[in-house]
Amino acid sequence: MATAGRSSCPSTHLRQAWQRRGALAVALWPLSLLYGALMALRRALYRVRLLRSHRLPVPVIVVGNVIAGGAGKTPVTLAVVRHLQAAGWQPGVISRGYGRTTADCREVLPASTAAEVGDEPLLIARASGAPVFVARQRAEAAAALLAAHPATNILVCDDGLQHLALARDLEICVFNDEGVGNGWLLPAGPLREPWPRKVDLVLHAGPAPGGSALQFALSRGLATHAVDASGGRVLLAQMQGRPLHALAAIARPQDFFAMLRARGLAPAHEEALPDHYDFNSWQRPSDKRLQLICTEKDAVKLWPAHPDALAVPLAVHIAPAFFEALDARLASLSSIRH
Repeated sequence: MATAGRSSCPSTHLRQAWQRRGALAVALWPLSLLYGALMALRRALYRVRLLRSHRLPVPVIVVGNVIAGGAGKTPVTLAVVRHLQAAGWQPGVISRGYGRTTADCREVLPASTAAEVGDEPLLIARASGAPVFVARQRAEAAAALLAAHPATNILVCDDGLQHLALARDLEICVFNDEGVGNGWLLPAGPLREPWPRKVDLVLHAGPAPGGSALQFALSRGLATHAVDASGGRVLLAQMQGRPLHALAAIARPQDFFAMLRARGLAPAHEEALPDHYDFNSWQRPSDKRLQLICTEKDAVKLWPAHPDALAVPLAVHIAPAFFEALDARLASLSSIRH
């Protein structure tokens, strides 16, 4: 029987409050008005060019969201990068590198650690083989990437819908199954900015969130196999009945545990940790029979100390029509730029 982990996602209570306009949300609503006014002022400053966006010499695709917490941006970013590679583009990826202990602009190299570059950029670099750079200012990361990899002819920004300092040519907004929640801005609701807002394409795991953008269904589930530190595969079907310690340091760890159970696994323990947890102080269970099983994002931080941990890839299923729409937008963009 599964037991609770030592730590739970600290935002669980607030996330629940964001799904309805209850007492807590109503109490926070005045603060959301102030937040909204500040967001509107910031956008206005960019619109009148008192603040300026940096335009790059290659097309920029931003994959982001308008809700706080995990929406599945990184798997979508990876899917977009792989599609671009298959279509003949030479994409690069830029990111802030959230959760890293460094503050400079740097390339994500094969020997990089999650502490140096962030867990999500490291996962994207290893999974795609595309050049990836991180910096606090994404325009700085982009300039460094293009200088180091001049053949790059398109950039994908992992997160950054609200990062207006970087000009973009195409925006993809991702929603999880919670959608827009109660429809209010932070902190009374989950929205970072008012919705609907103008974007090019929307991917949604739950009901369509509305708005004028083209909207496509997104579903997430686990692959049928796990991978070890050397890249070897283990079928999940072969792990049924084995004593497992499942752990997840993601925005919605319970989603991962539920997906494991949907694959027929029954972890003896389920340990939820804060998103982007670094595992530096993490203590392994004393029961040596327990097989560690985790997400890919966690594995890049676990494997240096626990190489026997198994990571289960997240399989993202995106409607083919989404990629057709993406290609059409890029074709239109190329004709305009040339």
